[in-house]
Amino acid sequence: MKKLVIATRRSKLALWQSEFVKSELLKHYPDMEITLQEFVTKGDKILDVPLAKIGGKGLFTKELEIAMLEGNAHLAVHSLKDVPTKFEDGLQLTAVTKRYDPRDALLSNKYSSIADLPKGAVVGTTSLRRRMALKLLRPDIELKDLRGNINTRIAKLNAGEYDAIILAATGVMKLGIEDEVKYFNPISTDIMIPSMGQATLGIETTTDNTEVIELLKVLNDNDAHIESTIERGFVDTLQGGCQVPIGVKATIVNETSIRVQAIVGMPDGSESISEDITADINNFETIGQTLAQTFIDQGAKELLARAELVAFK
Repeated sequence: MKKLVIATRRSKLALWQSEFVKSELLKHYPDMEITLQEFVTKGDKILDVPLAKIGGKGLFTKELEIAMLEGNAHLAVHSLKDVPTKFEDGLQLTAVTKRYDPRDALLSNKYSSIADLPKGAVVGTTSLRRRMALKLLRPDIELKDLRGNINTRIAKLNAGEYDAIILAATGVMKLGIEDEVKYFNPISTDIMIPSMGQATLGIETTTDNTEVIELLKVLNDNDAHIESTIERGFVDTLQGGCQVPIGVKATIVNETSIRVQAIVGMPDGSESISEDITADINNFETIGQTLAQTFIDQGAKELLARAELVAFK
């Protein structure tokens, strides 16, 4: 195959990620012509409504998927946390890349940590998962919606609209913009459990292009594959997405063990269920589903149903 077309969103971070995948592929296939085809997705266009109210993170992938199904692109590069656990017919997750820093981060020009925030501080995030975690930690702070790409969100912080904002650490670090604010402080996963697949790239293709699927095997990272399989299995079994507050993080401990942290609850932190387990890594294909079932046995589906109702108000 002599030419590959990568479908990508137009944001700076999405372009960085697609350029990264392009550079990794060129290391293995130096004679291949690889081009980027840019799209503005529905999720990029609607910036005044929380994602949970307009269909979830799949809004960031739809236009890219149509391009592949219509034969106008060979693959799409996504932040794996934005990729739903179910795919349209004819599409699949073909590879996941090496994971970077999976933590969320607090950004502020006034306060160095969540603990330092004064009572009534205004914190920006639209993520239901982050809202839940913040309210569990600091029920006294005020949460304010925050949409837009990373640069837009930081600009709003610097304009004084928020005392602090919460973003994925990896996106800020990839763009090298940590110094645009006074304090950039990644948050321990013991305090704020990340979203499934956070800090990993997911490479999506059609199911029938076997040549492309074979080419992309060089991108797949085994550790990221194990961790993301557990996380996505957990969310899929709970039938949750960004419409409900779910955090899950699998971390390989050693050759035989893997740690899994998970939480579900109400966006206001009034109710939650959480677990922190260590499991046999050889069972990674089913660990997520098994853990999710323990949550279901504790009433997680009913809890998430109530959380979804709140999210759509």
